[in-house]
Amino acid sequence: MNEKIDRKDISIGTSEELEKENIQFWAKTSAQEKFRTITFLRECFYGQEATTGRLQRIHTVFKRT
Repeated sequence: MNEKIDRKDISIGTSEELEKENIQFWAKTSAQEKFRTITFLRECFYGQEATTGRLQRIHTVFKRT
């Protein structure tokens, strides 16, 4: 993910055209690459602990009436 942006690949269009391109891109992408991208985004938003730590367990108790 430390690659430079290839400015030749940048395109300008309507939001509908760009959305179609985005869908086509992710449809062609391998599951492994999708997983790497999700992991990268989780680290960006939530920090390194989001991908190295365990999931937090939360218990909620509801009283029935």
